[in-house]
Order: sequence, then C-alpha cells, then structure tokens
Amino acid sequence: MQQEGNLCETTTPPNLLHSDHTLYLDGESLTCEDLYRIGYEPHLKIALTQQAKDRITEARKIVDNIIHTNQVKYGINTGFGHFATTVIAKEDIEDLQKNLIRSHAAGVGDYLPLERAKMLLALRINVLAKGFSGIRLETVERLVKAFNAGCISAVPCKGSVGASGDLAPLAHMALGMMGEGMMYNPSTKTYEDAAKVLKEHGVQPIEVHAKEGLALINGTQFICALGTDALVRSINLVRIADVVGAMTLEALRGSFKAFDARIHKARRHTGQQKVAGRMRHMLFTEKVESEKKVFEISEISASHWNCSRVQDAYTLRCIPQVHGVVNDTVEFCRGVMENELNAATDNPMVFIDPNGSNVPNSRHIHFEDNEDFHSHLHHYTTADENDEQIVSGGNFHGEYPAKIMDYLGIGITELANISERRIARLIDGNLSGLPAFLVKEGGLNSGFMIAHCTASALTSENKVLAHPSSNDTLSTSAAKEDHVSMGPFASMKCLDIVKNVEYVLAIELMCACQGIDLLRPLKTTPILEKVYELVRSEVPTYEKDRFLSPDIEKICHLIRTGKVWQVIKDDIPTEMH
Repeated sequence: MQQEGNLCETTTPPNLLHSDHTLYLDGESLTCEDLYRIGYEPHLKIALTQQAKDRITEARKIVDNIIHTNQVKYGINTGFGHFATTVIAKEDIEDLQKNLIRSHAAGVGDYLPLERAKMLLALRINVLAKGFSGIRLETVERLVKAFNAGCISAVPCKGSVGASGDLAPLAHMALGMMGEGMMYNPSTKTYEDAAKVLKEHGVQPIEVHAKEGLALINGTQFICALGTDALVRSINLVRIADVVGAMTLEALRGSFKAFDARIHKARRHTGQQKVAGRMRHMLFTEKVESEKKVFEISEISASHWNCSRVQDAYTLRCIPQVHGVVNDTVEFCRGVMENELNAATDNPMVFIDPNGSNVPNSRHIHFEDNEDFHSHLHHYTTADENDEQIVSGGNFHGEYPAKIMDYLGIGITELANISERRIARLIDGNLSGLPAFLVKEGGLNSGFMIAHCTASALTSENKVLAHPSSNDTLSTSAAKEDHVSMGPFASMKCLDIVKNVEYVLAIELMCACQGIDLLRPLKTTPILEKVYELVRSEVPTYEKDRFLSPDIEKICHLIRTGKVWQVIKDDIPTEMH
C-alpha cells in the first residue's frame, strides 16, 4: 500500500510520545491519530508504560492462583464456547491454549495490508496493557519486541463475524507470534515461515500459558484497526470536501452569501457552523472600515457581483448543511472509537483486588472431575459476584464499533453524493456557463465526460456499500454465540466507501480547477489560488484530450495524503479545523 504521508496531527499526550520515536501504550490514552501513525510511520516504535506493566503483573497473579489452588474458571481450565463446561486437566492447559489459537486461525482471503496488520497488533497490545486479561508480562513484551522488529503476522481479511471478538483475525496474529503460520519479513519484504522470521530477527516465539490463548484473541481489534484507518481518512475528507466545494463554487460563479454566520448560528448545529466558517474564510475576507463591513472578494466573485441570479442550486448553497452533518457524524464516531481503542474487550475479565491480595480463601472450590464440577456449578455461579476476581461477560461483542462503522459509511457516502452532482453541474454547459465538458473544441475533444461517469459509478457503488452490515446477524458456535455484530464487514465496507469518496472529490477538484482555467485571467481568492497551484503542480491544464486516469490518481494522492488541506490550513482559524 502506498504510504499515506503525514495525514494526521499528533494528539498524543507529551509523556507518551518520546523523542526516540517511541509511543508508550498505557491502555488509556490511545487516539485514532496515534493508531494510524503506528500503522503508517515505519520508524515509530511502541513500548509499555511502567503502570501498564504493573497492572499486567498483578492480574497475572490472580490467574496463577486459580491454577495453583485447582479452581475451575472459564477460559483458564475449561473448554471454550459450546465446551465451556468441559474441565481441562492441569497438564493439558498449555495445549488447550495452543489448540485454541490453531483452531481459530481459520480466516481466508487476502492478507491485511501491512499497515493495518501493524495497527491490529499494536491495538491488541494496548488492550492487554489495561491489565484485565490475566496474560503474563513476558508474553506481552515479546509481542512488543516482535512489533518493533517489524515481524508482523499474516492476517487474512475474511472470517470474523465480530461476535466473541474478532476471533479468526486475532488468532492468526497470535499464531504467527507462536512461530507458526506466515509472517512478514521486514528484511525481504515478503511473507515467510513465522518461525524463520522470528529467529532471523532475534525474537522468541510466545509460549501460551493458562488464559493466554483467549487473552490474545478475544476482542474487537480487527474492527477497530480497519475502522480507525477509515475514520482518520474521513477526518481528512470532511475538511477537503469543503475546500473542493469552495473551488467549485468559484468555478460556477456562485454566491457566498448563503454562508452568512447568522444563518448557521440560527440552526445551532456545530458541524454546519464549522463548515460555513471554513467557506467564508476561503471565499472572502471581511473587514470593518469606517464602521461598515467591507468584503475583500475574488476577481471571479467581483465579475458577477451584480448578476441577476437570486439563489444557487442546493449543491452549492447547502454545502454547510450537507457537509456539516458529515462533520458531526465523524466526530461522534471518533468519540465512540477512541473509547473502544482503550476499552477492555476480553472475556473472562480479571479484576485486581484493591488490596493486592489473591482471591479470598472462602471462594476456593476444588474439583477433581467433571461430576464434581457439575454438582457445584449452581453454587459457583450464584455466589456473590463482588467476591469474584475473574468474571465472565460480553465485552468482546463488536456491536459498538460495528454500528459506528455503518454510521460513518452512511455519512461519508453523502460527500460523494453531493460532489458527483456538483461535477455534473460543472460539465453541463447549460448549467455552468462554461464550455461543455470543460474543454475547448468540444466534439473533437470529449473533456471530462467520462471522468464524470467514473465519479457516478463510484457514487452509485457507495450507495450499495452504505447498506448497514450490523443490521444482519446469525447464530454461531452451536447457538452459544447467537447474536453477532458483523462489524468486520462494516469496517471493510467503510474503507471502500472512503476510498471511493477520495476519488470522487479528486475528479471534482480537477473539474473545478479546469473551470477556473476557463475563467482566466480572473483569479479566485488567495487561499484557493494555493489549492489551484498545488493541483497544477501535479497535472497541467486540460487543453485537449489526453490519458486522464493517471491525472486522477495524482490528485487523489494529494487528497489522501492531506496535502490539499495542509496547503491552506494555516489560513483557517484553528477552531474551524
């Protein structure tokens, strides 16, 4: 995958990002931008904070006590799912955990791109850093060492329903760390035998002890790794969509009066007001001279200041209302996602006693065979749960990230919907007042005719992809897991939607710049001229028909890497970023 560049600004607390390019994970402070950087910045390393190490160590003492006192606890010395009531002998516990990982590594399809596989591993480490999983510190530190060495397990994209966490993808992640399956070799940049790769880079394979197999694979980290990628790119898109919309408004000689702050304040929505503010700053400068408001406007605006047009079409006039709700959608999804990035999603969960003591002696129950287990099962499950330090629940369920991925996909889809309609207006000479399809000598040249068809195809595809995945469910694991989130597919769909929107906005930006070329020598505002110059530094004015696909890819790269926003962001007040 192509490197995305410095797409996001650093929001990491200063004490967690060190000058040696090490990001410290504490299970509490990871942001979407941090996780994105972990995936896409090759030289960024990770480490555990001391507090995280202490929590992991204390939680492990509780698990060890369970084993030493022959207690029966789900996930430690029982089978899993349908086999939850099958007690496993002490000498078989390590095989139990290994078998869990091997059997659950049943994914299919293409491997995750390396960047997202890195995000998956780092995110699982961050969850383990919370200290609710009962894993050994040694195991987590080996995961950290493998990450920093660039040894990343091969993880197939398909096979998770987001129910008891993302079991299959996380099992593949753990399998490679055990020295089995395939792993990315940073020396050869190919996937090779995991044992060979680990040995070559001086990393010991993990040895899964009691509870550790389950601790490695129970959680929503596949949904969240892919979802974070989509979310950070969406944060970038909502800003750039405004820039592109402003360029189109100038090319179509539209009015900025609909962005009057009073209009948007009256409707109260944060996103709408933010978008309107951005539009105002891009389209004119407002000053007060002799107690009167004076607008410094572009040459293009001045050329049609007294025209007879009363109102623009909705795709121009309603940019704040449409883009605004997408802004608010993205911010809502970011809040839920960042909570999930730092959430304990394991099962069962290990709770450290405030006094640091082991499980009270009164709660020790000894079993020698399955019959004893079943005879005491009622007593065990109905005891005062406040006495329990290992408790089964359902935090692994992926419904939260599944829903926000569907919601984000629906929201971002609207940016393409309105962008495609603006493209249609730009290329239609009857609506734009510009040469048809934005090219001279029409007929001999077709101009942007089929570029619009591409935008239409992508927009229509998004309308199908935006159908919610999380509305679906089915039953798995012999009806033990009888409701699932379908969150992984929601994340994958959302990424496809985001990619399509990037292309549609790229096509609109190319059309808008071509429209401005056709209005020369008139210029747009100084801010938007910066955007125009950036585009023209990559692709020249369209004088006659040429191979267009490479141009679209170049402008899409400017959008995807955030350069379209970076070139003007210092001209926009920080509160409108």
